[in-house]
Amino acid sequence: MPIIIHLDKVLEENGMKSNELAEIIGITTANLSILKTGKAKAVRFSTLEAICEALNCQPGDILEYQP
Repeated sequence: MPIIIHLDKVLEENGMKSNELAEIIGITTANLSILKTGKAKAVRFSTLEAICEALNCQPGDILEYQP
C-alpha cells in the first residue's frame, strides 16, 4: 500500500502509549491498532483531527505517500 502510517513514531516522540491515545480520542485500542499497522482501508477526518490534536502534530507527520 502506498500510504505509510508513522503513528508509532509520533506516539513515541510524544511519550504516549497507544491505549492512552485511544482513550483520549474515543476509539478502541483494536481500531487504533488496525490504523497503526496500516491495515485500515480508510480513516475518518474526525479521527485524524482528534489524533493530530492529541499528539500536537499535522496529518503529514502521521501519513506518508510512497508511490
